[in-house]
Amino acid sequence: MAIQATPYLTFNGNCREAMNFYKACFGGELMLQTVAETPLAAQCPAGMQQHIMHAVLANDSLLLMATDMTGPAGYVQGSDMAISLSFDNEAEIKKCFEKLSGGGVVAHPLEQAPWGAWFATAQDKFGKVWMFNCEKAKA
Repeated sequence: MAIQATPYLTFNGNCREAMNFYKACFGGELMLQTVAETPLAAQCPAGMQQHIMHAVLANDSLLLMATDMTGPAGYVQGSDMAISLSFDNEAEIKKCFEKLSGGGVVAHPLEQAPWGAWFATAQDKFGKVWMFNCEKAKA
């Protein structure tokens, strides 16, 4: 079983600025994907089209992910970070999701996401937010 844990930061519309700042601090390659570049664009208002749906900053020793997208409660400073878990096995993601979400709150059930992976989000019984992602095996 291989699981990679990555910090996932949420910003209030300034993800692009923050991630460029972190790139200046840490170096590495920065990938920014706007709402307009995703299948979800039609579901989002015009004012959100240039917000960052997903950002990745990577170098040889760091992986940092971020977004401008918030949950139903909106942006709440102090609860604006999650731990993203990447799995290489569907059985493992299901088992880990069931255990970590037990006694907590499931924000997004484990299901296939628009990008083709299994994905879920849950807050554990201690209030910590976890994101679960498992890319589907290539045929």
